[in-house]
Amino acid sequence: MRRRRVTRVMIGSVTRVPSRGPAARSRTATAYPGAVLPFVLLAHRAEDAAADDEYASVLRLGGLKPPQLRRVRLEQGPIGDLDPTAYSGVILGGGPYLASDPDERKTDTQRRAEADILGLLDTVVSQDLPFLGLCYGIGMLGTHQGGLVDRTYGEPVGRLSVTVTDTGADDPLFEGLPETFEAFGGHKEALSTVPRTAVVLATSQACPVQAFRVGSNVYATQFHPELDSASLQTRIDAYREFGYFPPEEAESLKAVAREREAPVPAEILRRFVLKYSQS
Repeated sequence: MRRRRVTRVMIGSVTRVPSRGPAARSRTATAYPGAVLPFVLLAHRAEDAAADDEYASVLRLGGLKPPQLRRVRLEQGPIGDLDPTAYSGVILGGGPYLASDPDERKTDTQRRAEADILGLLDTVVSQDLPFLGLCYGIGMLGTHQGGLVDRTYGEPVGRLSVTVTDTGADDPLFEGLPETFEAFGGHKEALSTVPRTAVVLATSQACPVQAFRVGSNVYATQFHPELDSASLQTRIDAYREFGYFPPEEAESLKAVAREREAPVPAEILRRFVLKYSQS
């Protein structure tokens, strides 16, 4: 039986275990520090409505203000000389790219974006820099680390049940969360062979790897910590013709999204921001 710490505090509707160390000392009760290095969101959604909503939802659910989050849209141009050490952390967003597609099926833009991401991950992983990959991010980090990403464990758009592993229960981003919680997600590909460098933090019945960590500071999730009900509905509208679901089911999927929020995953995003915000 999993042993859980008993000292907890409540943050909103989420039960949370207090953390120790510099991250805990930097927290305030109402807001994040104002003068911090920004985070950078690496985005690649060509659909403006979805792209803008992704940026807004990372701000909203991460507790960030616009000056604290720079966005780089990889589908619009190369990553350039972006230095990950100049940021508090790197967040890689999701989107319609599939890491598992054969190279010949990828567009020139996707191939260039993926080369940029993999090059950046060389630095991130070797220096153990703060990184959080969201959905597509787990495929890119998994690929970078030698795992197998394929279509074995795809999940339909909507709600899914995530279970924190015993190792995850001791991780700063997952400790004190409910052992099983709801999340929003939907993906065609997933990690089917875990890299030897990875520590699995969360799983589900349909998808064995819902989150993992490399080193101490490099994270990726298959579910979407940056999604709430409103943002999920925006994504459903934006991607109704992209093969994630039959287009005629869009309105019923949006109705399911409106039934209730899935607040626990956003706590993971907030913790990432709190833990790694630096001046």
